[in-house]
Amino acid sequence: MGNRLFQEARKAVMQAKQAANGQADVDLDRAIAIAKNALSSAYAHSSLAEKAQLRQFQEELDQLTQ
Repeated sequence: MGNRLFQEARKAVMQAKQAANGQADVDLDRAIAIAKNALSSAYAHSSLAEKAQLRQFQEELDQLTQ
């Protein structure tokens, strides 16, 4: 099954990216807030490899807010 929190974080970042591109019917600010929270929760419970991916997700999220 894998790390559920990691999976949720990945999904939340994907939804925020879709919202930024107008491909999701979700408020961008709300999607970003949800993704940040999911990343934070996942980071504390992840392996080193997952943490590296989570940092990449965080960078992608940061690009949406610039």
